[in-house]
Amino acid sequence: MRRGKLEYSDLRDLSILKHYRVIRKWAAKNNDISTTDLEILIYLDCVGLFNRLDFIDGQYSHSWDSARWSRLMDGGWLTVFSKRDRVNTKKNIYKVSFKGKNLINRIYKIMVGEEDIPTSTRRNSIMKGVTYTDKVLIKSIKDINKDKTINNGI
Repeated sequence: MRRGKLEYSDLRDLSILKHYRVIRKWAAKNNDISTTDLEILIYLDCVGLFNRLDFIDGQYSHSWDSARWSRLMDGGWLTVFSKRDRVNTKKNIYKVSFKGKNLINRIYKIMVGEEDIPTSTRRNSIMKGVTYTDKVLIKSIKDINKDKTINNGI
């Protein structure tokens, strides 16, 4: 890091994207949200406050799903920050809900090695091993938790 600027090599040294796919699948499966919806939530969290048009702009790099807005609002992932008033603002302003922010923060903590992916069946439905995909993910989750322990020198 030069003069307080974060560089690509700093991120590469963190290996932050190494296990992103498995972490994303864990988060989606255990929170009843699709991986695409989760990625849009992460995008919106980075945006901060947004309106419905900002949400639509965020979807352009993903497959179109006309029910996504309703699903995220009904699921409690998005919340109204300020309601429209007919004098000053023409649109409602939204933000990622507390529930959504907690999930995103947990994903970041797992990615940087501050937290493990849960391995109990009570806290992680993947660990039940119902499907073949779950069984493969169980091995990956154990490898991620072990890899993090080795990298942190524990």
